[in-house]
Amino acid sequence: MKIHMTSVFVDDQAKAAHFYTEILGFKKKHDVDLGEARWLTVVSSEEPDAAELLLEPSGHPAVKPYRDALIADGIPLAQFAVDDVQAEYERLTALGVHFTQEPLEMGPVTTAVLDDTCGNLIQIATEPK
Repeated sequence: MKIHMTSVFVDDQAKAAHFYTEILGFKKKHDVDLGEARWLTVVSSEEPDAAELLLEPSGHPAVKPYRDALIADGIPLAQFAVDDVQAEYERLTALGVHFTQEPLEMGPVTTAVLDDTCGNLIQIATEPK
């Protein structure tokens, strides 16, 4: 068994597509017009055949209270691996990305948490070496 796809709920798919591709550096894999929404997935530019991230519309009534609770507690919805959290923090900060947690070393892992501008907190982390 392997992870094929997971999703993040987003307030605006066009804004999310811009943020996840132009700012974070992911690559669009699927963009299918479904009328009111799109089947919109992105993948890592480094691993285009790996798991996809679905940028899913946040219209379901359960999404808002769930995300509000996570944000209120400072809990990231997802985590992305990066080679160097400090370097990625500096790159993204220069692009105007707002971080709710600056780089923090926790043993062999360094993390930082950013606001994806679409209703979610996302953690970036180094993998232990």
